[in-house]
Amino acid sequence: MSGKAIALSQVDLSLGRGAARVHVLRGISLDVDSGEAVGLVGPSGSGKSTLLMVMAGLERPDSGAVFIEGADLGRLDEDALARFRGRRIGIVFQAFHLVPTMTALENVALPLELADKPDAHLRAEAELGAVGLGHRLHHYPAQLSGGEQQRVAIARALAPDPAILVADEPTGNLDEATGRQIVDLLFALKRDRGVTLVLVTHDPGLAKLCDRTVRLRSGRIETAVSA
Repeated sequence: MSGKAIALSQVDLSLGRGAARVHVLRGISLDVDSGEAVGLVGPSGSGKSTLLMVMAGLERPDSGAVFIEGADLGRLDEDALARFRGRRIGIVFQAFHLVPTMTALENVALPLELADKPDAHLRAEAELGAVGLGHRLHHYPAQLSGGEQQRVAIARALAPDPAILVADEPTGNLDEATGRQIVDLLFALKRDRGVTLVLVTHDPGLAKLCDRTVRLRSGRIETAVSA
């Protein structure tokens, strides 16, 4: 698995039960190189977000293999998988998913504290400074704009120094100007830190910034095009 941040082989996944069960991913095989930026695109319901969650270890496939940084996720129990994800994978969601009763600083420090890092608050403060929120450390999510909340979410995702950052529609809840600022920030942080970036987007402009675009349709990879 040398040089491969992500390697998927014949991944199949169905979600739901009984008559409501839907075959979401069908025979997905995909390699992502370390340091690469990949955009997952396609129509709604094509399986983009589910594929991202499989890469992040938040969904387990019914069959097939998922290797992240050389580790076979299928061989990890839930506790080991959670620890691995906490160390190696940063996740940014469209809806931010900040803890409303915690300040920006506390939100960013949370994954570090869960990993028993003794300098959690110092590192969190540095990460918030890196995303331009050094002046908003003690504000709660409700006191922040959407763009600021997404910056906090990005700082939280990057605080444990992950090798891989996955983002599900990171600009989906933002206006165009704020979304562009978040995109610029994400790619600047990717360049500075050398992380592998995989993102789901409906924005063609954002997809074009990636090294490669992978288009899904009906749970299958339709095309994979390099920039």
